Amino acid sequence: MQKTIDTSRLRGKLREQELMSRHTSWKTGGAVDYFYSPADIDDLSVFISAVPIEMPIIWVGFGSNLLVRDGGISGVVISVVGVLNNLELLNANEVSIGAGVPCVKAARFAAKNGLSGIEFLAGIPGSIGGALAMNAGAYGGDIWKNLNQVETINRGGEHKVYAKENFNVAYRSVPIPKNEWFTSCKIELEISTKSAVEKDIKMMLNERALAQPLGQLSCGSVFRNPSEKHAAKLIEICGLKGKHIGGAYVSEKHANFIINMGDATSADIERLIELVYETVYEEHAIKLIPEVRIVGASWRER
Repeated sequence: MQKTIDTSRLRGKLREQELMSRHTSWKTGGAVDYFYSPADIDDLSVFISAVPIEMPIIWVGFGSNLLVRDGGISGVVISVVGVLNNLELLNANEVSIGAGVPCVKAARFAAKNGLSGIEFLAGIPGSIGGALAMNAGAYGGDIWKNLNQVETINRGGEHKVYAKENFNVAYRSVPIPKNEWFTSCKIELEISTKSAVEKDIKMMLNERALAQPLGQLSCGSVFRNPSEKHAAKLIEICGLKGKHIGGAYVSEKHANFIINMGDATSADIERLIELVYETVYEEHAIKLIPEVRIVGASWRER
């Protein structure tokens, strides 16, 4: 693709043909045409408005819920890692959190200030922006439950503020206007004590360590839980634990996790996702809905 982005006013770092395997938790994926790390939110506005409208834009945080195909991505990826990282106590029980803040950092900040309601974020290995986009949650809570408002930026680099009521929030789904992205949120929490909140976080992290294959290359849960049963249980009943395709396999510890053993391609992982989906549907007539976002082209297409 011929370079058509005006870089004269940019202060961030623009890279061409950046391998997305460096920016996803599965450590797979081909190159993107342009990868941009903005200097700050003002620089982000300048960059977005400089990208030609025909170029698609994808935002990434820590890539913990993203599968980039081996052929890579045509267009632009914007990384919010290290930016949009404001974390502020607004009053006794309201916090402002930037989209680039790690979920665990937000949970720890709330605990430090004796505020309860987002403890579950300590076990989610992504950023607040991703958590907002998919309504991340656990232990009966979700990030939109106590949310007051969000801020976004659109394709023209303009900032907007929305109340929670402007969104049709659902389980692991929050539709957002096309070509808009979350930049921050304000959440109202319950006043508690630092020790009580930290105790709850420790309990949740201990349970997570016992149940999930931490320390391995995965995206976390691949599928949403259907209303009938937990996705992991359905996959396990189908006898798919340990199932391999290439360098990818279904975790023996938690069947809703797909692990990259170190040499998996994105195609291996995607084929395994498809196999799990098809098997569960054939045996239980339940269509599992992926939590993971799959983007880009296969290697054959590029």
